[in-house]
Amino acid sequence: MPNDQVLRWAAEAVGGTSVVSSEGLTRGEHRPSGTFRLGIEGPAARTRDVILKVPVRGWIAAAWVITNARALQLAETHGLAAPRLIAADLDGKASGTVATLETFLPGSAGLSPTVSVARLREAGAALARVHAFRLVPDAHLPYRPRPCAVDDRADERLRGLMPTTPLLQQADERVRSHGMPAVASVFVHGDAWGGNMLWEGDRCVALIDWNTAGAGNPGVDLGSLRMQMTLQYGQDAASHVLEGWERQAGREAVGMPYWDAVAALNTPTVMDGWAGFADDGSLLGAAAVTERRDAFLRTALSQWS
Repeated sequence: MPNDQVLRWAAEAVGGTSVVSSEGLTRGEHRPSGTFRLGIEGPAARTRDVILKVPVRGWIAAAWVITNARALQLAETHGLAAPRLIAADLDGKASGTVATLETFLPGSAGLSPTVSVARLREAGAALARVHAFRLVPDAHLPYRPRPCAVDDRADERLRGLMPTTPLLQQADERVRSHGMPAVASVFVHGDAWGGNMLWEGDRCVALIDWNTAGAGNPGVDLGSLRMQMTLQYGQDAASHVLEGWERQAGREAVGMPYWDAVAALNTPTVMDGWAGFADDGSLLGAAAVTERRDAFLRTALSQWS
């Protein structure tokens, strides 16, 4: 849990007197949380809920916390649905570590075992709203060539650090020889999946966890979300996500077979621990989720011209 110095900084940053509750918000990870919901008591004995983000050694880099803060500032500038940055100690002088506070928003980020077409289309549309703004990369919002750009599992397989399969090897060779589709660089979330979206019914009320945001091709997010929804809900999900994006953007997406393949390649060879649901809402095992990923990848390769 956050230490006393961080908690004092958080309380003072919002004009409060003390932190009366602290809840780690890590979802399904057997590692320390870097995100906390704090209840801060104010002068009038009212409690205000905020979100604290801090680095975690060996897992969440300080640079990611800074990127999240910069992305939230940009999201507010553009009026995007995202938390608002309340305070930031980016050099750690006040709190003893890099730390940020952002608004706590209502809504659920839990993965539903079933999904409506309306929600899938809304998820795509939410990304299109982010991609409406061009962005030049900088130190804190760098260029992103793939989703979750801090990982490069395709490179790990190439270097023999992770096992591969003939399908993954074929896709990797295709991606490397093809080259990235050329379009203007836009604002990208960088880790687009259902768990980074807050929902009220079928309405996406906010995108959260912008740790790997930056500048890049819209396909970075769109391919990632299409793949993630396919893993969770089956092959038909990807087309509904794309339809929602294209309706909101008012144009066709470019180079989707490439970006679908890039997203699939940046996953473990065996999808152990990744969520997927059967038609009846029951959880699927790693083999079934891996087969969904492979089917998604085979479709991308078959559509590649």
